[in-house]
Amino acid sequence: MSEGAGRGSTSAARARLLDTATKIFYAEGIHSVGVDRIIAEAQVTRATLYRHFTGKEELVLAYLDQADRGIRAGIEAARAGERSAADAVRAVARFITGGIQSPGFRGCAFLNAAAEYPDAAHPIHQAVLAHRQWFLEAVTELLAQVGDEPAEGAGTSSCSATAPWRRAASRIRSRSPRPSSWASRGSSACARPEPPTPRTAPAHSLRASRDGVSGIPSGRRPSGPPRHTTIGTGLSVKT
Repeated sequence: MSEGAGRGSTSAARARLLDTATKIFYAEGIHSVGVDRIIAEAQVTRATLYRHFTGKEELVLAYLDQADRGIRAGIEAARAGERSAADAVRAVARFITGGIQSPGFRGCAFLNAAAEYPDAAHPIHQAVLAHRQWFLEAVTELLAQVGDEPAEGAGTSSCSATAPWRRAASRIRSRSPRPSSWASRGSSACARPEPPTPRTAPAHSLRASRDGVSGIPSGRRPSGPPRHTTIGTGLSVKT
């Protein structure tokens, strides 16, 4: 076999390992998958795995690096085809939405990895933080190009740092085919909320239930939709 053919075979084996690991890590999680499973599904030997990666941790870092490069390329491609900054924001939003709506989507690969590696000093968590920082800076820069006028009272409010985001969102809404009621939303993003009106709890709400003292009468539950807690850009979980 020639030297060139050997390099090609090596590259193909590494790509097969990484593609297999990417598919399994994303679908099933990282800690739940061992290297034996990856070796078997990639149809390589253990020696081949350790020829390309020092261990599972380096394979996980390669998986996240591949995801990072894919997202960067996708956002850059979305921005490149638009003439205005507002259109570029919409294009990036469509790119992100398309990923969320794609078959097999199970959340952000980086948030999933951070949940499995919560130690901020761990190399995998550090890779997540690096990606998130890049994403924050990229979106902030893009939105600042939409709302580039000086903010009213800039520097006099604790919300001045968010002014480019709010101005950009207002401009994009005003240029989108939406009902006029949208234009008024977000205008008081920094306004101090009114304190809730105190209400006296009914006597029965403080009685002891089987589970202890409760603000809800025994056998009843609050009505209305479940609350959601945001865990990342465009993602939320029920609480």
